[in-house]
Amino acid sequence: MRTWGPLTAVCLGTFMLLLDVTIVVVALPDMATALHASLTDLQWVVDGYALALAALLLGVGAAADILGRRRVHVAGVVVFAAASLLCGLASGPGTLVAARAVQGVGAAAMFATTLPLIASVYQGRQRSAALGVWGAVSGAAAAVGPVVGGLLTAGPGWRWIFLVNLPVSVVAIWLTLRVVPESRGPRGMRVDWAGTVAFAVFAGGLTYGVVRAGEDGWTASAALGAFAAAAAGLLAFVVVERRAAHPLLDLSLLRERSFTGVMLGALAFSGVAFGSLPYVSIWMQTLLGMTPVRGGLTLLPLTVAAMVTAVLVGRLLYGVPARLTVGGGLLLIGSGNFCQAVLGPGSGWTALVPGFVLVGVGTGFVSPTVAGAALAAVPVERSGMAGGAVNTVRQLGYALAVAVFGTVLTSRMTGTLPHGAAHTLAGGGAGALRGTVTEHTLRTAFASGLNTGLLVLGAAGTVAGALVLVLVRAPGAAGGVTESAPSTLSQKSTSTPGS
Repeated sequence: MRTWGPLTAVCLGTFMLLLDVTIVVVALPDMATALHASLTDLQWVVDGYALALAALLLGVGAAADILGRRRVHVAGVVVFAAASLLCGLASGPGTLVAARAVQGVGAAAMFATTLPLIASVYQGRQRSAALGVWGAVSGAAAAVGPVVGGLLTAGPGWRWIFLVNLPVSVVAIWLTLRVVPESRGPRGMRVDWAGTVAFAVFAGGLTYGVVRAGEDGWTASAALGAFAAAAAGLLAFVVVERRAAHPLLDLSLLRERSFTGVMLGALAFSGVAFGSLPYVSIWMQTLLGMTPVRGGLTLLPLTVAAMVTAVLVGRLLYGVPARLTVGGGLLLIGSGNFCQAVLGPGSGWTALVPGFVLVGVGTGFVSPTVAGAALAAVPVERSGMAGGAVNTVRQLGYALAVAVFGTVLTSRMTGTLPHGAAHTLAGGGAGALRGTVTEHTLRTAFASGLNTGLLVLGAAGTVAGALVLVLVRAPGAAGGVTESAPSTLSQKSTSTPGS
């Protein structure tokens, strides 16, 4: 317990927060029915969590170095647990979305302190072993999320995908307080709250604008207002970061081609790999008639391929430049999306399997190496900041991709369905439309929308992969580089973990 107790405590929190990124995917149709939620509501159930996590990662990581990493980590678990209870008790979509955002706040506090806590406890070979276990837990959480979500939704009900966090949180808090020592960063550091708020305005405004554009059109006042707020937030962020004594992100790093390339790749990665899954799950359950359990199991080709590939990359490709693993992985993910864009009105889920496997293999190349590529592209003293920035843009990219895919999906379906039916169909309301629209029309429209969205993701993945191959020139390796991160992260206030 003395040796592995701290790692167990940290991994419990990591498992919960990453599980909640994917566990909701297969429960969306049941949520829509129970809460009378619209497509926009469902998008925010996913995006509210990811956006809060992305917006606060860097700021909370800096605060933890000042206030105490264990203290902030435990506070994050408490907030996460309380928000999970609110999610499980939600009586309407607005309450659920708000609770999911609060969940993201707690998750940010947990995620931002994970690697610094590990770094403060373990050294040398033990640290390498601890990182390997933590990486395996992180991958397993994402892999089992849809399956666990399906089992809970089909069993006690969708509310239990949130309520199950409560006993795990109690154990995590007790174990953390008992076995994890407190640690802090260097004295004299300050939290860049102005930069944190500006970035949150930018990320939230941009995502909200895309969602509203899908609902009301790109020229609607709500969408244009949100985009204007996002632009103002981005401008404020640049001004603040240029003047801050301890910025969240040193903008001079963006002058490095390699770092910029990695950031672009990281922004695209989670979005192009997983941005389609909420809508694919709705298609499977509402049009193909699958149960939540079977809907979750159909995603196993993707998740198993990702886990197996990640293990093989770590063992066999040590020393291979990360630009090749990250860039090549993104090209594979892009190709996987293209392969999935073959759906027709009579297609079943098996038509997606070749594409799922390609996306999974690409994910297995990118996920364990993208943080190392960022660290290799910057000076050692900036590696904590680089790791945090990569994690932040990954979460932002996922939130944006979910919003963009929904907008593309409904726009494509609008031409073949009656007014308003596209949003109802995409939001899981196929049953309500069957009396007025033929089954063939519903299947044709949804398949066409999915195909278009998948083509967009495929193009984004291909472009991002090409940019990484062109821009990234740092001699980062697929392995090894990431082992240096914890020693740096334990000293830098801007540290956040890579997943």
